[in-house]
Formats: sequence, C-alpha cells, structure tokens
Amino acid sequence: MKLLEEKIRKEGIVKEGNVLKVDAFLNHQMDVELFHEMGQEWKRLFEGRKINKILTIEASGIGIACVAAGVFHVPVVFAKKTASINLDGEMFTSKVESFTKKKVFDIIVSKKFLGPDDHILIIDDFLANGCAVMGLIDLINESGATLEGVGIAIEKGFQQGGKLIRDRGIQLESLAIVESMNADTGEIIFR
Repeated sequence: MKLLEEKIRKEGIVKEGNVLKVDAFLNHQMDVELFHEMGQEWKRLFEGRKINKILTIEASGIGIACVAAGVFHVPVVFAKKTASINLDGEMFTSKVESFTKKKVFDIIVSKKFLGPDDHILIIDDFLANGCAVMGLIDLINESGATLEGVGIAIEKGFQQGGKLIRDRGIQLESLAIVESMNADTGEIIFR
C-alpha cells in the first residue's frame, strides 16, 4: 500500500536492533484517516471471506483493528496481556513473546467472545517473528473458531514471521513489507 509506505518513509524512524519507530502515526499518535484507508484495503483483500469478528492483541493493534472493524461492520475482540478483577468466567490462554519488550506474556480472551461460530480476521500493527500472531492463532484454534486470514500494517520481511504464517497456508496480507532498514542512514527499503 503506497500510502502507508510513503508515511513510513516520511515519519518512520529506524533504530538499532531492527526497530522501526512509527509512533507519530501508528501506535502512539494515530492517523485515523490512514487507518480507514488500511481497513478499506483489507476489506478488498479479504473480499469473499466470511468474517464476523476481528481479533487483535493489546495494545498497539487495538486502534487499527477498531477502525478496520468499522469498515467490515463487525466487532473487535482483543487479547489481554494481563488479568484483571473484571475478567470473569472461562478464558482461552496462550503465551506470546514480545519483540520490542523482550518479555513473554500470557494472553487471554474470554470464552464468551470467541467460539465455533466465529470467522476471525486477525489484525495487528507489526509482524516481526510472528509470536503475537501465532499466539492469537492458538486462541482461535482452542476456541474452535475459523481463521479467515491475517492483516498486518507493517511486516518486517527480513524476519521469519511472514514465512512462518504463509507456510501454514494462511492468507497473510501485509500492507507494507520492509525488506531492509538501516539505523545509520535511516534508509527503509520495501518489497
């Protein structure tokens, strides 16, 4: 998606350790008009799929998923990384390692929001090693729901996540795939 690639080139900052900082428009301050365009593109890419819910993981994927859900006219469910006293009933759980936080989280979704009648589209902001998406897929499988596909804003094509998901035969639609980036020059090359 050229619009997203242009935004990344203009406002993204490459940092050491293969970190692409896009907090000016994606995951701290949010460009909702851009999110709407992204949602429309995913709607086109997943046309014909029977999607009745979007699933994401807290926190950075929630904004994108909500705007995309408005385009799809479906609800959003997000996997929580921390249990709280207002969570009740039975839960689906999985473990996820965060690329940026270098920490393993237990993610949880209430069984009342995910079940065998659901056809799920996963939406998230980044795909690096694939840990978050694989954790969400585990929750979907555990619930008996059907995975219809995965929509990612920015995929780091030089890391294993995209290959891991595509090798499982899952439709993965990343709107911008970064082939390489250089922290010294700030250069970002897209696939």
